[in-house]
Amino acid sequence: MSGAGLDAGLDGALAAVAAGRIVVISGDRLRGGDIDLMCAARHVTPEAINFMATHGRGLICLAVTPERADQLGLTLVNPGTARQTGRPFARSIEAGHGVSTGISAADRAHTVQVAMADGASAADIHSPGHVFPLIGQSGGVLARPAACEAAIDLARLAGAGDAAVICSIMRDDGEMARIDDIGDLIAAHDLAIADIGALIERLEARTA
Repeated sequence: MSGAGLDAGLDGALAAVAAGRIVVISGDRLRGGDIDLMCAARHVTPEAINFMATHGRGLICLAVTPERADQLGLTLVNPGTARQTGRPFARSIEAGHGVSTGISAADRAHTVQVAMADGASAADIHSPGHVFPLIGQSGGVLARPAACEAAIDLARLAGAGDAAVICSIMRDDGEMARIDDIGDLIAAHDLAIADIGALIERLEARTA
């Protein structure tokens, strides 16, 4: 796809995020081209979690800013540089109230809603749990060109808060999907695509 096409695709993705829909993030430079499903955390529903579990099949994560992580008492599991997995994981979480086993789509959506509520604190969540927080860098995708930061920046640009739920996409054979592998999924569900390269260009233009 041309640069103009990627830029137009970004506009479509931002409109979809603002409307509470799920989009695809492509172009993660730090994870070998893995692609992710994403929706703004403020719009998460049991149906969105179920869609990600069904069609993404990867780990469902909550991408948050350092400020939200501090508010929730979350820190990086591995803050160093040795033996990194490539994703900035905090400890897994569960809502401290309103869940049963914690693993159902409804329970995981509720955990995200509790964690993102105004005034939420460490007292509102338990660990371990079935939602996996990722702590993005404060500079966003311009500091770290990966899906975690891209998801947060997409939510911000769309006026949909500053946190997102993301899930890596696997193929039917269990290998990680690339954008060319999911044409049928994109067509069936009219999914917009947000390319990280196009997002970086957009943000660089805004700060120029």
